[in-house]
Amino acid sequence: MYPTWAATAVAVTFVWLGMVLAISFLEAPLKFRAPGVTLPIGLGIGRLVFRALNAVEAVLAVVVVATVAAGHPTARVVAPIAAAAVLLLAQLLVVRPRLNRRSDRVLAGEDLPRSREHLYYIALEVAKITALIVLGVGLLTLT
Repeated sequence: MYPTWAATAVAVTFVWLGMVLAISFLEAPLKFRAPGVTLPIGLGIGRLVFRALNAVEAVLAVVVVATVAAGHPTARVVAPIAAAAVLLLAQLLVVRPRLNRRSDRVLAGEDLPRSREHLYYIALEVAKITALIVLGVGLLTLT
């Protein structure tokens, strides 16, 4: 029989993955294409949406870690959840504060050159998505 802890971890992992894909790679770029959305409005929406996403991600990460810890995880499960958690922490503690400081300056009217901070966030997001896929597949293939 498939372990309950693994089934729970699979479900939460794929909910987390779906949220990241939907927000980071669908909503975020599309909002700036909507009619009437200016840079300040887009930045305000983005900050609000990503603050909410990251809060939900933190909760989902805790649930997955706790669920996996309650079971009998293998290295192929522990490694990707650790990677996803570390990548999320890097986004929250390193990149997001920099993005927030920059958006504060833009919203205050400063004319700034393009930033690479978004590229760092996207790179971490792609790595996190990869870790979540590996984790989900690893959990699904437990015997």
